[in-house]
Amino acid sequence: MNGWIIIDKPVGPGSTDVVSKVKRALRAGGYPKMKVGHGGTLDPLASGVLPVALGEATKLAGRMLDSDKVYAFTVSFGVETDTLDAEGVAVETSDVRPTLAEVEAVLPRFTGPIEQVPPVYSALKVDGKRAYDRARAGETVEMKTRAVVVRSLGILPITDEEGDQPQAGGGAVRSTGCAGPSTSFAGPPPPASRGEDVESVTLTAHVSKGTYIRSLARDIARALGTVGHVTLLRRVKAGPFTLGVAISLDKLSELGHGAALEQALLPIEAGLDDIPALNLTPDQARLLRMGQVLAGIAAQPGLHLARDGAVPVALVEVTDREVRVVRGFNL
Repeated sequence: MNGWIIIDKPVGPGSTDVVSKVKRALRAGGYPKMKVGHGGTLDPLASGVLPVALGEATKLAGRMLDSDKVYAFTVSFGVETDTLDAEGVAVETSDVRPTLAEVEAVLPRFTGPIEQVPPVYSALKVDGKRAYDRARAGETVEMKTRAVVVRSLGILPITDEEGDQPQAGGGAVRSTGCAGPSTSFAGPPPPASRGEDVESVTLTAHVSKGTYIRSLARDIARALGTVGHVTLLRRVKAGPFTLGVAISLDKLSELGHGAALEQALLPIEAGLDDIPALNLTPDQARLLRMGQVLAGIAAQPGLHLARDGAVPVALVEVTDREVRVVRGFNL
């Protein structure tokens, strides 16, 4: 049981709650005790792709935290809350409502390298203490601006027929939109609707690590001359993992009680789909497992997944024809 189980997290539980549910499923199935961790926090009010690492895959959880993410989210205009989502209390209101054309026109300003101020209600530490703890204690919290990258940003049309609108409780987003960073979810809204004022708009964003969707929604609304907050947030892609391979918590429990979690287990290398493989001889694999440096290896510089046949040996760095272990796997 070394690999990944991808959970389609519903609204309600936090990421650590999901990890606990995976551990319970492992116990229910009689599996040996092992390390379990998640590869990217999702707020309780958010749903969608949550990679959970088992066994040796936990060594790659940090790398998953650093990966790009794709989100679908709804911005409701007219009210800004202290948490920037539907859980908070209103701190500012506006009667201004934008048109879809105006929303479309402003999105390029938030595409590419941008700077944003994270939400006060976030897990970032301010002077050694979580920002949300300080905010809940009534303190005035000053959040520092950070640089992030929004690789793509667009409008996701609302549909009532096929259930494609992102739902807070775990509804679907078209899987074709999660196939890659450059793939859009769907076409733009019909021209006739672009001149009408809208109460809300659903967007899709492909973002770098550290990007706060709630801050992005706040800033887009302000740029439109109004205020707003996130009412629906669904992660549809985390690193290489999409909703297409995710299972529900009910399915997780069912597989656990049936001692069939292997059916949902993806291999360790599934989290390294952007890393080229480096095939080793058994002797080379043995030396790497001992922590030694391999010399005279003809391979492109950079990260590689070193393998002994079908068995992952280590995540390695190739420099000047030398191979050094970055993360070794005990398999």
